[in-house]
Amino acid sequence: MAADITDPPMNVALAKLQDFGSRASELAMNAFGLIGIKYRMGGNTPENGLDCSGLVQYVFKQAWGATLPRTAEEISRVGEKVESRELQPGDLVFYNTLRRGFSHVGIYLGDNKFIHSPSAGGQVRVESMEIGYWKSRFNGARRITAPEHQ
Repeated sequence: MAADITDPPMNVALAKLQDFGSRASELAMNAFGLIGIKYRMGGNTPENGLDCSGLVQYVFKQAWGATLPRTAEEISRVGEKVESRELQPGDLVFYNTLRRGFSHVGIYLGDNKFIHSPSAGGQVRVESMEIGYWKSRFNGARRITAPEHQ
């Protein structure tokens, strides 16, 4: 199922991403193409479904050819720590959703929004970091440098 780019909030988000013009926005744009893909625990391809870390792994591989670790917790150790006030599109945002730190990961899109594959029965979608559930479970953020800038 593809994203409906005629949806006004989607148009606004896409326009903001296009304004960034950086390699990091490539990550977010690739992730947008996966909206609607079903969640599958352990899933790492759009054809079979994606879990949160599978989504992140897939997007980084497609956009940059970068290979990231498999779990959200392992991914949380890669790249550099970023303060929430310094978030940029393409940064990774982490949450405590299983009563343990760094158990969920998504890709920051800008404007306090992130894209992720939430949980069983869900689909890849964009959500606000301002929603109480996400706000109270935020663990931190990391920035992975584009390969040619490493």
